[in-house]
Parts: sequence; C-alpha cells; structure tokens
Amino acid sequence: MNEFALIDTFFKSFTHDRDDVVFGIGDDAACLQIATGKQLLVSCDTLVAGVHFLDDWDAYDIACKAVAVNVSDMAAMGASPCWLTLALTLPDCNPPWLKRFSQGLADSLNHFNIALVGGDTTRGPLSITLTIHGQVPSNKAVRRSGANAGDKIYVSGELGAAAQAVAFLARIDLDHADKAILMAKLLHPTPRIDLNHCLQTFASAAIDISDGLSADLSHICAASNVGACLMLAGIPVHPLVKKYQGVNAIDFALSGGDDYELCFTVPPAQEEGFKAALAQARLTCYPIGIIESQPGLRVQEISGTVVSLNVRGYSHF
Repeated sequence: MNEFALIDTFFKSFTHDRDDVVFGIGDDAACLQIATGKQLLVSCDTLVAGVHFLDDWDAYDIACKAVAVNVSDMAAMGASPCWLTLALTLPDCNPPWLKRFSQGLADSLNHFNIALVGGDTTRGPLSITLTIHGQVPSNKAVRRSGANAGDKIYVSGELGAAAQAVAFLARIDLDHADKAILMAKLLHPTPRIDLNHCLQTFASAAIDISDGLSADLSHICAASNVGACLMLAGIPVHPLVKKYQGVNAIDFALSGGDDYELCFTVPPAQEEGFKAALAQARLTCYPIGIIESQPGLRVQEISGTVVSLNVRGYSHF
C-alpha cells in the first residue's frame, strides 16, 4: 500500500463536517473560513514512540492522547479547537494498527468537533505530529505573559496521576483497579476547554500542565517577569498519588507531567466574578498560591515557613 492508498483507506473517509471547511483533504492545502471577529491560534505537538508512548500501547489510545494534548494547548489560551492536520511517520504499513489509530483519531475529533483537513505520511521511526488550529474572540486569547503581583494562582484539577502511571508502567503487582484509573489519566487526559469562557473573561495568564506544575508555572513567571508563592496545603493531589507516594505526594505532584490540567492566574478585582462563573458552570478549580513581584518560586509549608522551590519537571534535553 503506497502513501496515497494509505490516506484514502484510513483518513480521507473522515466525514466530520464543519461549515468553515471550504475544502480539506485532497488538495495541496486546505481552505478554511475564519469567523468574523475571531483570531486564529495554531499549535503543534510531536509524539515519538519510546518517548511519549510505548510501542505496545493500543493505537486507539495513542491517537486519543495525541488529539487531547493538542486540544489542551487551545484550552490553555481560551480558544476553541477547530481544525487539525496530521503528519504520520511509520516504520511500515500495518493495516491493523492503522485501523485502530484512525478510529481513535476519528472518535476524538468528533468528540471535540474538530475537522481533519490535511497532513502527510512518510516512512521512518514511528512519530505523530499534529498541528491544531483554533479560534478565539479577537483580543481574548489568554497568554503566559499577563500575570501581575497580587493575582491568585489556580489549577483546574487534581495533579500527579499521569506521572504516577508512568512510574508504575513496569509494575505487574499493582492493584488492577488502581492501575486502570492511573492509565486512564495518562492515556486519556481531559483538555479543559470547559473553562474557555472563564479564562477569556477573568484570567490574566494561563498554561497547561504538561511538564509539571512547578516547571509550567515558572514559564508564566518568566513570561510575566514575576515570581510566585505556592501554598503546599492547597495543592490538589490525586488520591492515588497520596496512596503510593505518601509523604512525598505533594513534591511528586509538583514535578510530575502529563496532567494537562490548567494553571492560571486571576486578578483580585476579578476573583469574585470568577468564583460566581465557576459555580454557575458547576466547575471546580483550586486556589494554590499568589503571584509576587519577587522573581523565583517559593512554597509556604504547612507549618507556615516559606522556602525556595527548586523548579523540576520533564525536559527533552
């Protein structure tokens, strides 16, 4: 099967329709209609076998995660995901693997109302590169650079479960129910696009937690030329991380990656409105600290002592 037959068989038949796709797969480029009053956001992620996923993982799960981590980039900026391109590098043509992968891709794109509009296939070590395009109302994109001293720091959910799953990949004696919960967090993260309106309206800065809370919060601080102090008692740690990490649970959650929750800041004048909007939407977020003018990260321990925090998280190099 050559690359054109591969595309025709597994990807060209995607039937998800959006009115803003003038034309998609089948030409040298897709033609898309940007809505009036909207701005276009573009992000790209590459997932590599042996780095981001294991060769023996179900191709369906690999596709689902690939989509989710890209959607999370849109969520971090308050944008709605719309269109996707796929560059797929394969060591060989494996129809059963491709069938599972394309089904996972189709199901995920349908779930998020995203159209696959193009891409490329080539031979080489297995890797998946997705480029996602989203829209946000003009001048409403939430960036990393808007945090100010006094802003409250929030996270959108419990942390550490995906990193715990990675730590336990080689364990065969793990409780089956616990392993299923942890692996679901790793393979099927939930991008927080449900917070789009709240971020657009109330947040001053935001980022998704892919490399670990301390590492990603440090990106906000660097972009905004500020520092931060976290309250250890306020950091929401997943119950299974507490179970298996014990006294190290908070430290593990601070440095673990792959959560794809959001870390964001809210100015004091916006906080009451933000809380009311959360309640109306029946969403829960967790206040974990405050932005400070002094550079660097600090933590307030449960005893009340404030100490410097060494930034740790995932890094490719």
